Amino acid sequence: MIAFLTDAHAKTQQVSNSSSISHFFQLPLADTRQLQLLHFFLFLGISLAALLGNGLIISAVACGHHLHTPMFFFLLNLALTDLGCICTTVPKAMHNSLWDARNISYAGCTAQVFLIFFFLGTEYSLLTVMCYDRYVSICKPLHYGTLLGSRACAHMAAAAWVSGFLNALLHTVNTFSLPLCHGNALDQFFCDIPQILKLSCSHSYLREHQFLAVSGLLAFGCFVFMVFSYVQIFRAVLRIPSEQGRHKAFSTCLPHLAVVSLFLSTGTFANLKPPSVSSPSLDLALSVLYSVVPPALNPLIYSLRNQELKAAVWTLMTGCFQKH
Repeated sequence: MIAFLTDAHAKTQQVSNSSSISHFFQLPLADTRQLQLLHFFLFLGISLAALLGNGLIISAVACGHHLHTPMFFFLLNLALTDLGCICTTVPKAMHNSLWDARNISYAGCTAQVFLIFFFLGTEYSLLTVMCYDRYVSICKPLHYGTLLGSRACAHMAAAAWVSGFLNALLHTVNTFSLPLCHGNALDQFFCDIPQILKLSCSHSYLREHQFLAVSGLLAFGCFVFMVFSYVQIFRAVLRIPSEQGRHKAFSTCLPHLAVVSLFLSTGTFANLKPPSVSSPSLDLALSVLYSVVPPALNPLIYSLRNQELKAAVWTLMTGCFQKH
């Protein structure tokens, strides 16, 4: 009876400790004021480049009627997720570096976890769909209009956004339902699930690790599908007699595969790595590689290697200058 009461008191104390947390402390990007300001300007440059690049892509595709094709439709959706990723983590990190602050509210931390999983999950689904678009375009060009009609593209884009939403909702609800009793300090510059799980005092956190592992397996399954698709694409490309045609196909597909590989490898390792290999510097580097670098690089990769998009962006920019 005494053991039962003791166990019940411990569980009550765990829940009360979790419910009493009103804010979290995030990891500062640097210890000295000079390095904090350096990180602020570095993140400012990255965020401005991402906002400008993705904003131009969205505007060019929306305004250019000749770009209303499946490839550019998915690229527009990808640019929206890139903007969401940057706006979820970078502004708060910049604020903390500029004002030497570390606090984030419990509600703000919950929102960060949900939004980063939402946008990153949607982005990966869109990258998978874009791979399918390239596969059909190169390997089955005669069926392109049938397999990727406007309704099919809308359904695939909607499925990507819905899957990202459900994935984010599952992980967020499961993570923040755990009792937290190991403090409120996070060794990360944004609210990340592995860091929050370290604060849990319940064995139920293993369930979230299992959910993360299942998400990782699904992501790996999508990656296998993309690799298989690219094998078929490269086989078809090598049969193209025109060297210019082969160069165009490779220049479109290889950067896409590189971004997917970087995104998947760093994101999976950051969320599923064993605690024995965890360190603040490693966690920081991995989180930047999967949450900040791809959204900033995607506009450069997809715009600089596409003549149609470059022409549309140039027309958009020159038109704005002429109006002014």
